[in-house]
This record gives sequence, C-alpha cells and structure tokens, in this order.
Amino acid sequence: MVAPTSTRARAASFRPTISFEQGETGVLAEQTTVVDAQRLGASVGRLEAGELAAVDAALALVLRL
Repeated sequence: MVAPTSTRARAASFRPTISFEQGETGVLAEQTTVVDAQRLGASVGRLEAGELAAVDAALALVLRL
C-alpha cells in the first residue's frame, strides 16, 4: 500500500505531516492505494516513531478500523 504525499494539500486530521531531507509534506491517507513494488522509486528515508503513529492513526480513521 502506498499513500501519496503533498506539500500543497490542506491540513486535516487524516493528513499527518512528516519530515524528510527536502522539508515537510502531508501524507494523503485518504488516497492510499496499491502499487506494484517494481513501480516504486528509491526510498527517501524512514518515518520517526511519532510520524509512523500519526500515519497509523490517519489510516485507521480513513479506513474506519
């Protein structure tokens, strides 16, 4: 599963902000989809524990888990 990111999307409870080398971006949890792993590019890093928890909470909200 892949959730796209955006630096321009409006802030929302289901769009946590994450940091990476180039700055901050919002995770668009409501647009999560499935992508073949061969289509993915290089990794840009890993999420901190707090960021991962925020993404988990956003996915739980969007997917009604």
